[in-house]
Amino acid sequence: MRLAPEGYPFIGIFSALTIVAVFVLGPPAALLPLVLALFMVYFFRDPERTPPPGPGFLSAADGTVIGVGPVSGAVPLEGPATKISVFMSAFNVHVNRCPCDGEVLSVTRRPGRFLAAFREEASERNESIAMLLRCGEHQVLVRQVAGVMARRAVNRTKPGDRLGRGERFGIIKFSSRLDHYFPPGVRVRVKPGEKVKAGLTVLAVLPEAQ
Repeated sequence: MRLAPEGYPFIGIFSALTIVAVFVLGPPAALLPLVLALFMVYFFRDPERTPPPGPGFLSAADGTVIGVGPVSGAVPLEGPATKISVFMSAFNVHVNRCPCDGEVLSVTRRPGRFLAAFREEASERNESIAMLLRCGEHQVLVRQVAGVMARRAVNRTKPGDRLGRGERFGIIKFSSRLDHYFPPGVRVRVKPGEKVKAGLTVLAVLPEAQ
């Protein structure tokens, strides 16, 4: 099973603690670090996925849709947009994937707080990384938002990079949220409470693509 490279330090630390515990404190003491090592393997799993054919912006994250609606804008995106937010629990795959074929225009890191990621104000007040994409004639913004547990988001791209639809671009370590900002007027295909998967679930479709 493929693992996200960001997980290797965590897996290595808890595996080493397991070995030390076995030889120094005895096998019973190794149970907790062993469980944590196995959880890290599970958490940082990175399954292969093939994007579905046809039009549509894909989800950039696994999780549960917690918000859908119009917004006036989001820095660095200018103008109105349709915002779709996905909350990731500790049991979801946390590797993030590009919602469309496009070029990275900017990657902006913003310091902030670590409020619970399911709270709406977390979008604007928490630490985050915003990636602005040019997808054809439209701009799309994807914002990785840190949470109470997720103190670190990773975006592996830089301006000028070209990403394919469903291609991996980063990860958020432990539970958090991801906000998508699509062009206004898109036909939203999901609703709050619905489960989605990165690189597989179509969140919205442009009217002309239907």
